[in-house]
Amino acid sequence: MVPETKEKSLNDHAPSELYRGVKILHDPVRNKGTAYTDAERDHLKLRGLLPPRVHSPAEQELRVLGNIRAKSTDLERYLYLVALQDRNETLFYRVVMHNIEEMMPLIYTPTVGKACQKFQHIFRTPRGFYVSLQDRGHIKEYMQNWPHKQVKIIVATDGERILGLGDLGADGMGIPIGKLALYTACAGIHPTHCMPVMIDVGTDNEALLNDPLYNGLECRRVRGDKYDELFAEFIEAAKEMFPGVLIQLEDFGNLNAFRLLEQYRDEVCLFDDDIQGTGAVAVSGIFGALQITGGKLSEQKILFLGAGEAGIGIADTFVAALAEQGVSAEQARKRCWFMDSQGLLVSARPSMAAHKKPYAHDHPRIDDLLEAVNTLKPTALLGLSGQPARFTKEVVVAMTAINERPIVFALSNPTSKAECTAEQAYTWSNGRAIFASGSPFDPVKLGNQTFVPGQGNNAYIFPGVGLGAIISGARTVTDEMFLVAAHSLANQVTEADLERGRVYPPLTDIRKVSARIARDVAQLVYDQGLTDKKRPDDILAEIHEYMYQPVYPHYA
Repeated sequence: MVPETKEKSLNDHAPSELYRGVKILHDPVRNKGTAYTDAERDHLKLRGLLPPRVHSPAEQELRVLGNIRAKSTDLERYLYLVALQDRNETLFYRVVMHNIEEMMPLIYTPTVGKACQKFQHIFRTPRGFYVSLQDRGHIKEYMQNWPHKQVKIIVATDGERILGLGDLGADGMGIPIGKLALYTACAGIHPTHCMPVMIDVGTDNEALLNDPLYNGLECRRVRGDKYDELFAEFIEAAKEMFPGVLIQLEDFGNLNAFRLLEQYRDEVCLFDDDIQGTGAVAVSGIFGALQITGGKLSEQKILFLGAGEAGIGIADTFVAALAEQGVSAEQARKRCWFMDSQGLLVSARPSMAAHKKPYAHDHPRIDDLLEAVNTLKPTALLGLSGQPARFTKEVVVAMTAINERPIVFALSNPTSKAECTAEQAYTWSNGRAIFASGSPFDPVKLGNQTFVPGQGNNAYIFPGVGLGAIISGARTVTDEMFLVAAHSLANQVTEADLERGRVYPPLTDIRKVSARIARDVAQLVYDQGLTDKKRPDDILAEIHEYMYQPVYPHYA
């Protein structure tokens, strides 16, 4: 059970003697910088430690924006924002929430990918909690060192498959940090309720192992029993330290992602965003696309480029959506075809991973994507390969010849890994493609029309699902919650969005979107008895009451 939603947080308490003078200026949760009032400066012994002028939060935000926009690269902007988060979290979230379209690409994809690749060289202030093989037998003891005791959400990674960039080991910590910033900015989870976790079991990245500045364990990635024992100890420690905590698995490799999800999903409130979150956001995009084409879900045939966690997660969600319409799982899976590194996924293949087998169909082998498009004639082409430029002009032209309005989603992250750009998809299809991508692309002007590409960002899904699970005190996270979230998201796309080719709501509405998804997820939790908590009279009102606002407390 999660404690009642309206609870005291660190930011609500008047500071003790430990948090006066220079100490409070160095505490990012309580620090207000130049916004401390004259009365507060007297009360907190800050006289002489700050410039004399008192600035409003709006003036502080103006200063921050000026500094960010003066930087010459996105990585420099990322570093500036991280430094702001480390010294003044309230101001950081004010800036992010008020400028979400500008800031999200900086604090998350695509910039976070560059940051993770250089993490060992740009490391400044430690943030997050590290669990390594050296900590076996002591994880619960060390977890008591975490400064915030009311953790409600943990995002954990082992760094093996960071975005489309591969094994970045301990440098993958940037991903949980970024995801949790989105939980706060997009869904209002209080920053002190969030805990980023890196499970360091080594890395197979030679460049990192040979880099004297690498922060992680200097050993090859450990697998098997030692890995499983470490992960199990982490789960048990988290459950004991933070009862009812929600754990999100992020960027684990295929070898571990599917099996860890299956092993722990009924034991703890846990989900894998790469599988379930990606599945929900992509299927929601398909729901939105069908509002443009007028087609039926049962008539869609999807060709996936990439058969890892994301692709299988989308296919599973698509199958679940068809099941709602009375289509059997067997028939629904026949609407999903996969191309991976060995070509078309067919049943005659000698060996394949267990998660791929349900989607291996009886068909002659095909090694070329263009040939697969011309042979299978899909209505939708989804890229999750992490391989840039795989959707060539010939492939997009072929999709356009088959479909009046082809659905083309280039979902690989970061931007450098996208299978094609928005401009390419619209230009090669003469403006007929319905396009979405994993990372943001600018609007595209073609003739007299301007197309606004949808961003199939998981930030549309996981914050709302997490908020719904937390607010309802869910004991478990089910696949049905993600299907509910997909429908909820699609229902928030307006006619104006669809007219511009956008299959997702604008990011500026993300907090409203997340709140409504949370309401629908919580409703399911209550309906299915997945909680011990009593249903409130007004779920949405309780959600809004809980959601964090970046407003300074008064200390005098």
